[in-house]
Parts: sequence; structure tokens; C-alpha cells
Amino acid sequence: MYTLNCKGSLLDLSTPKAMGILNITTDSFFEGSRVTDSAKILSKAATMLEEGATFLDIGGYSTRPGAQEVSVDEELKKVIPAIEAICKEFPEAIVSIDTFRSKVAQSALEAGASMINDISGGGMDEAMLSVAASHQVPYIMMHMRGTPHTMMDDTEYDNITTDVLLYFSERLAAARAAGINDVIVDPGFGFSKTLAQNFELFDHLEQFQHIDAPLLVGISRKSMIYKTLKSTAFDALNGTTALHSIALEKGASILRAHDVKEAVECITLWKNLKQHSF
Repeated sequence: MYTLNCKGSLLDLSTPKAMGILNITTDSFFEGSRVTDSAKILSKAATMLEEGATFLDIGGYSTRPGAQEVSVDEELKKVIPAIEAICKEFPEAIVSIDTFRSKVAQSALEAGASMINDISGGGMDEAMLSVAASHQVPYIMMHMRGTPHTMMDDTEYDNITTDVLLYFSERLAAARAAGINDVIVDPGFGFSKTLAQNFELFDHLEQFQHIDAPLLVGISRKSMIYKTLKSTAFDALNGTTALHSIALEKGASILRAHDVKEAVECITLWKNLKQHSF
């Protein structure tokens, strides 16, 4: 099983972990994840940690389709004070910076973050891999084509699962050549993929176990759930929990979730099921 070097200690992923989402923006697709007031940021972080989050993922740039662009300076103004406040209040917390910009990642790591979550896998900023390597922090690379503003213009694949696996074989080689020891892969549900492609990829998640890297699944309240159920992101918790259970069975090591309590409950029940299976 996999381990991650987080803040000088080895984190064992033999039991899957939950990553709580904290969006320091008013433009993310799920209103319940938006926290911009400093007191609310700390309160939300405290709740997620109490509910069992192993990681807190802090982002200041909404990557939903059609979201407004955010300058580097604006992104820094959003995430750095939040990271500093969380790391001061909860020094043991493992904070991930959700950004595709090396300058933001560098500043976030200096402010106390200890993980990078990059939706572009280094494709939008060639300096990102060297930043992750120089700090020797775990690096999450996601599959996406283009940019958040153009990603849905490029959804043609020969075979969605094979093509995504090929992408990761190439990006993992680049990350390891750069000197990054701990890499996590995220298939990128909702990014450069149609509704049908999301489900086809999800159905073949077990194939990602052939990659020598832990698997992060980020499907929390996404459109592949609420559009299928003819609902909204607000009403997508039950659907999220259902797919989280399947993701764990297919080999997910990390669940990136808006609702930490429910994700941790999924992990607890799955773990007990495995302990009593014959």
C-alpha cells in the first residue's frame, strides 16, 4: 500500500483518507463550499478536522466551466491569509493548495501548506513540478485538457480510460524525472469529459490500480451526479455517497469531498466490511 511524506511523517494510505474542500471564492459551483470570511474559514476547517478530514484543500480559483478568471495577485490574496490562519490555529493540519500556478504554490508552501493539488498536472505552468520537487511535498496531478475555460471544447477520445491512463504514464514520468517522490493521480471527473465519459471512466476506475500511485477521486456533488438525477448540487449528497462507496471498492485512496462527515462514514463502513469479508 501507499504512504505519503507529509510534514516529515509518513502517512499510511492503507486505509483511505478524506480531503475536505475549502473554496476561498464566491464563484465555486457548490455554494456550501464557499468560505471567504476569516472566522468562517477557521470554523469550517475546525469542523472538517473534527469530522475526520486528513487533508484540507484550499483553493482561490474556481475551475467550474464558465467561471471568471482570477489574477495571480488576487488568488494569492485569497489563499495565503487562509492558509496562514489555518496553519496557526491547527499546526498539525495537512493543508493542500489547489492551484495550477507555481507562484501561488510556492507562496502557499512558504505559508504552511504541505501538499499541491494541480488540475493541470503541470501542463499550465512548467515550473510547477520543480516547485513540488524542491519542497518535497506530495503532488496531486489531475487529468484535464486545455484550460478551465476551454476544457469542454476537447472531449474527443479514442478510448477515455486508455487515453487518461496514457496521460498519467507520461505525466508521472515527468514528475519523477523532476524529483517528486509522492505523486497522487486524479482522473478529473467533470474536466474535459462528457457526462457519458465520466461514467465510463468511473466504471473502469479499478484499472488505475495498475499505476504506481495512489488514486484520488473527486466527484463530490458534481454535475455527473446531479444532472443524471435531474437535481442540483445542493441535493447531490446522497448520490455522492453512493459513488464514494463504489470508488472505495475500485481502489480510491483519497476522497476529495465537500461533506467530510459522510465521506469518513463511507470509509469507516467500507473498512469494516473489508475486515469481515472472507
